[in-house]
Amino acid sequence: MPELFAGLFLGLIMGIISGLIPGIHANTMAGFLLSFQAAVLLILGPEAMAVSLFSALVTHTFLDIIPSTVFGIPDADTAITVLPAHNFVLKGRGSEAVRLSAVGGLYSVIFSMPLIILFFTLLPLFQDYIDWWIGILLIAVAGVLALSSESPEWFTAVFLTSGILGVFTFNYPYPAAGIAGASGILMPLLTGLFGISVLLFSSGGVMPEQVNNSGLGRDSPILKCSLAGTVAGAVVGWLPGLSNASANAVLASFINYDEDGGGFIVATGAANTANAFLGLAALYALSRTRNGIMVAISLIDLPPMMLLAAFGALAALAAYLITFFLAGRMGIFKGLNVRNVGITVIIFCVILSFILTGPYGLFILALATAVGVVPSIINVRRVSCMGAIMLPVILWSLELM
Repeated sequence: MPELFAGLFLGLIMGIISGLIPGIHANTMAGFLLSFQAAVLLILGPEAMAVSLFSALVTHTFLDIIPSTVFGIPDADTAITVLPAHNFVLKGRGSEAVRLSAVGGLYSVIFSMPLIILFFTLLPLFQDYIDWWIGILLIAVAGVLALSSESPEWFTAVFLTSGILGVFTFNYPYPAAGIAGASGILMPLLTGLFGISVLLFSSGGVMPEQVNNSGLGRDSPILKCSLAGTVAGAVVGWLPGLSNASANAVLASFINYDEDGGGFIVATGAANTANAFLGLAALYALSRTRNGIMVAISLIDLPPMMLLAAFGALAALAAYLITFFLAGRMGIFKGLNVRNVGITVIIFCVILSFILTGPYGLFILALATAVGVVPSIINVRRVSCMGAIMLPVILWSLELM
């Protein structure tokens, strides 16, 4: 038992680091830990190592909202969430945005526990049918988003253009030559579509004072949005080829982030955490890995599933408290020049893309930024850029790619 809690503590540290550093995913920290696999296994044992890996993933789902909120830098989990969360910061409600996401994540742990057992015991019986319907589901979601947009024609054009870019990126990731290589190619793709392209249109002025409120949401139905996010995250956590970004796109078809930004933040926070827990169930039930963390866990002797789920819940509680605490410190950004911060973040993203993926990553970043500025120019919702994730999955599901 002491080794398991040591693994939990190690996972918390890794998740905090990966969550707070823009562009770094928990998968990166998993790779770092696996490089010392022999020593960690010798000291802690396989069960504690699995606990540390899963705890890092769960912790990351709570902490990664902070750089997305403050600086507008997306990762694969927070791409669409950047938009309402960063707007909260510019209105002096940054701590509220962070805490809303944490509340959604904590509720999703409660909702996910029975879903883990249900999915593990029931869904494998219907998996062949489920796999085929992924593409149909995403086509329906894309259709709802297009028809509910300001201009269905322009929305469809942006969706398909970003989708073609996504297909190209996923089919040809191999020229990426940085330290992350092909596995890091999502970083420049999503940063261009949802990060730099937004920052290029940021206004001037200074960061306003951040109100340190409770973050329980004065106009957002917490339980309803948490449940919706949990269901979306659970579905994509189970289905192959889908990611947190896909879950957030599905949520955007039901919750308008322009009209109910707080509710959308709660829902996406819940989806990201639920995705981690149901991805664990998929590993044990189907031997399918949904991310680098699950790949790393599958390489060692698997402990009981509910043991990992229980320690993941403890990690979620600790990460929730840490996130709430850090949200109260967001006043340190008061008075920063918004334009200068945006320029600094753009430079950081360019450098990080080069370090992670080399010159090819900069090429993808430039293309993604060019596509990402279009929604601002023609005034359609930026969720149209989720075609970069959704179209490749649709084609894969229908066996067209």
